[in-house]
Order: sequence, then C-alpha cells, then structure tokens
Amino acid sequence: MSQQPPVRSTGSPPPRPDASMSLLTNVMDHALDDGYAEASARREAEGGGLPRTLRAKLGLAAGLVLAALVVTLGAAQARISAPVVAKEREELIDRIGSETSGADRLEKEIEALRAEVGERQRKALEQHGGDQGQLVALLSGATPVRGPGVKLVVDDAKGTGGGGDGPRESSGFADTGRVRDRDMQRVVNGLWQAGAEAVSINGQRLTALSAIRAAGDAILVDNKPLVPPYTVLAVGDGKKLRTTFQDSADGQYLHVLQENFGIRTSISDQGEVRLPAAPSLIVRTAQPSSATAAEGDGPGTADTGKGTS
Repeated sequence: MSQQPPVRSTGSPPPRPDASMSLLTNVMDHALDDGYAEASARREAEGGGLPRTLRAKLGLAAGLVLAALVVTLGAAQARISAPVVAKEREELIDRIGSETSGADRLEKEIEALRAEVGERQRKALEQHGGDQGQLVALLSGATPVRGPGVKLVVDDAKGTGGGGDGPRESSGFADTGRVRDRDMQRVVNGLWQAGAEAVSINGQRLTALSAIRAAGDAILVDNKPLVPPYTVLAVGDGKKLRTTFQDSADGQYLHVLQENFGIRTSISDQGEVRLPAAPSLIVRTAQPSSATAAEGDGPGTADTGKGTS
C-alpha cells in the first residue's frame, strides 16, 4: 500500500519588509496633504485659477501690457544710454592718460633742473674754494670720484622673516637676521675711520650730513629707501682700508652679526671704484658776525656745512 506524501500547509504570507515603518510608508504614499489635494482639485474644477469674469480678464491683460511696456522702456533706455556711458569712459581714460603724460614731463623737467643746479653748485665750489677747492669738493661729495678702494656687501640672512623676539629685539633690533639702520651706520662710520675718502651705498653718495635711518624694515639714506643686498663702495688704499676696517671695533661688530645672526658679508679690494656725486648740495660761506670780529678783535661765526638737501 503506497503511502501518500504529507500535505504541507501554505500558511500565511510572509510579512512585508516595511511593516515596522508604517509612519514612513504613509508619508511616502501620501506626500501631498489631503487638504492641499482637495484645494487643488477644487481650483481645477473652477477653471484652473484663471479669471472668469470680463473685468478680471481685462485687468490681467492690462497688467501684462504694463509689465511689457516697462521692460521695453528699460531696454530702450539702456540701449540709448550705452553709447553715452562708453563715450564718457573713453573721455575719462584719455584725460587720465593726458594728465599722466603731463606729470611725467614735469618730473623730467624737475630732474633736469635739479641736475643743472647741482652742476652749477659744484662748479662754484671748485672755482671759489681756493687752493683746496678740489679737495673740498671731493670731501663734500660735490664731484664724482674714482680710484682704488674696497667693496663691502652686507645682506640679510637666508630665510629672514618679519618680527622676532630674540636678543636683538630688546635693543631695538629684530632677531630675524635682517640688516638694520644701526648696522649700516656702524659700517659707514668704520670705513670713514679706517681712512675712506668717499663712500656710497647702493650707488648713493654719502656726505658729512647724510642720514641713515629706518622706516619699518626699510633702510633710508637721505630719505631714499634702499633694498638689500647693501653694496658699500669706499675710495682709498684698498688693502690698508680693508685691513684697518676688519681690525676695528666696527669690523668686529660686523663679524659678530655674521656669526650670531647669519647676516652675510663680504669685503674685497678693488682696483678701481666709481662713486657718483651727491644729488644736491647746500653751500654756505663764513661771514663775520660784527665789525669787531672782522678786525680780529672778537670771534666770528663760520657755517661751512655742506650736505644733501
């Protein structure tokens, strides 16, 4: 007797995977609120929201015509005013170019007049300086000079940056390896003391009244900014001048800057260096203060200062 296979009951269907997310399912199935859906259906039944009366239609047409008129007038105005604006812009550009050319021309005239005044001052100094006129002109920076000497280059340390709080900061210097105005003052004074007859920094001639100052991180010589490296040229006996400067206190000071702060320096003898004349001079002559002073009975005032203006 054959045995029938067991009958397996199908049972209930498996539950939906989203059965536990009924709220989220409801939101996804009914994205639009019922009230909004009813209002939309009612508006479509009434004519899609468009005006139905004649007065409403005329008002809508008038509004559209007015909006089109405003847009048309704006476009026409922009088209009309565009050439005017372009013309004004061209006129302004031409005016700026003309004024700039005029300023450049005046600057060239000023430089030419300044050079002429300086040349006449130098000639007057040479003519009325007596037997020592040439020496006075040389020492005052009135004439360009050339001759043997030394070349001293002073430059900031590699990778220098702004600011610092090192040992030089407390003395008015920034411990960043930057060359400061006081450093250049000591270098120049040391060269004068070592026997230099004439000195220049970056092609700018120094005189007895030249000022080396600082403005922020920039070094000014007679109010003209200089940029590193600072090339100092000095006229004199090259070998003797170099040795005397290196052995002096100012030369040792420069060596300390190189050792402690990484400031780069180099000095070498030169067979010939050329120094320009000072840009401008103020020549003053001595005058007796009174008649008795002129007769030799009293002291007189003498102002023979010469320097850059």
